Amino acid sequence: MNNFLTIADARRGLKAGKFSAVELMEYYLRMIDKHQDLNAFVTINYEMAIGAAREADARIARGDDLPCLGVPIAVKDLFCTKGLRTTACSKILSEFVPCYESTVTSNLLRNGATFIGKTNMDEFAMGSANITSYFGPCFLRYRRKSNGSMRLVPGGSSGGSATAVASDLCVAAIGSDTGGSVRQPAAFSGIVGIKPTYGLCSRYGMVAFASSLDQAGSMTKTVEDAAIMLKAMAGYDCNDSTSANVEIPNYPDYVGKSIRGTRIGVVKEYLDGLTPEFLEAIKKAEGWLKDAGCEIVEVSIKTLTYALPTYYIIAPAEASSNLARYDGVRYSRRSEDANNIDDLYLNSRSEGFGEEVQRRIMTGTYVLSAGFYDAYYAKAQKIRKMITDDLHDNAFSSVDLLLTPTTPTTAFGIEESNSMSPIEMYLSDICTVSANIAGVPAISVPACLSEDGLPIGIQLIGPHFSEGALFSAAGVIEKAAAFSELRKTISVS
Repeated sequence: MNNFLTIADARRGLKAGKFSAVELMEYYLRMIDKHQDLNAFVTINYEMAIGAAREADARIARGDDLPCLGVPIAVKDLFCTKGLRTTACSKILSEFVPCYESTVTSNLLRNGATFIGKTNMDEFAMGSANITSYFGPCFLRYRRKSNGSMRLVPGGSSGGSATAVASDLCVAAIGSDTGGSVRQPAAFSGIVGIKPTYGLCSRYGMVAFASSLDQAGSMTKTVEDAAIMLKAMAGYDCNDSTSANVEIPNYPDYVGKSIRGTRIGVVKEYLDGLTPEFLEAIKKAEGWLKDAGCEIVEVSIKTLTYALPTYYIIAPAEASSNLARYDGVRYSRRSEDANNIDDLYLNSRSEGFGEEVQRRIMTGTYVLSAGFYDAYYAKAQKIRKMITDDLHDNAFSSVDLLLTPTTPTTAFGIEESNSMSPIEMYLSDICTVSANIAGVPAISVPACLSEDGLPIGIQLIGPHFSEGALFSAAGVIEKAAAFSELRKTISVS
């Protein structure tokens, strides 16, 4: 069996009878056991996984032909999976086993996917390094050329999904993206990550962080696989009041489609302060897109400078409201050290939530409190509208897509992330949060390697429901970069 199978490869192999779904699942389960030191998975039910693969083999034998039939997919531990523990990597939910399935995972199951397990993540999706998980940090297999002894983190919050895909522990994975939590770890890991238009994928059954920002996304080995995954995941859901009732195109048809005549805007505000190697990566991407017939223009979106502080007011505010339900009374972990209801609330939440989650709850509660609501939260919502209007009325009125770096740095080491202040950590999301604020789609695709031998990701942002155009443009970058060959040169543990 070839290493680094894509969804397309796996489907061809299963159809041709080169291997069975059970053999494919067993291969990945062995890979997970072999690389337990990466801590990419927090829950695996071997019996359920093999049982799902057997069912897929039976369906293949009957002649069923579904886009993900028999393909082992990893699920971020934020999506409720019926009968399989879902914890959001928090102590307060450490033993929660849902009795229902999220809509996104239901859609994937309906399209034939087999779930291999639940992946590690920052607690309640709050973090940019996958170091706040109750189950411990997650690691990349990659190493720097200059310091091979330092273990690197995959970014967050979907770090477990990123490591699982990049380390070939599964064929593809799903994650959630609130401020870059799919795209940033995808960039660090040298894989493809897409955050769709807000509402394109249902949030029903996702453990909520910030409801107006959260969106399910996928992490894959190729742009084609990202298109296959989104087609399988997306769709209107009456259980989600924010679900978009739109027709879902056949996204794989857009991969390889000509982008001649497309106007690509390079965002000036995201170039300021970039290191020379990141600027060089942008220049390479510009050249590849020009060769494909695109017109490259520089655009200025001045309100983007306010995107990060706006995000870090709105997101904690919504988190403090969403996480109020975890009180030790109805469900979630309950403290045994409580003599009255006040102690029960205080102790259950103090014992159950980690430091970063507590920090964001406190921040969110503060900005929503009497006397500060107008000064912070209401003002942040006004600025959010300014950013959204600026993107649509200014940027997307003159260009079709925007080109930016995905992150301002490559993957950082565990020691470096532990010593970073919260503000320094938040700055790693500086290029990604604007897409969540405006609700527009964005994709990260690996473009090249840094001088230290680590992946650098390029981001494309489009207007609402422009996923097809993103797949077409990302496919051009992917083909020109030939990153599948570069990947073979990265130092691994």
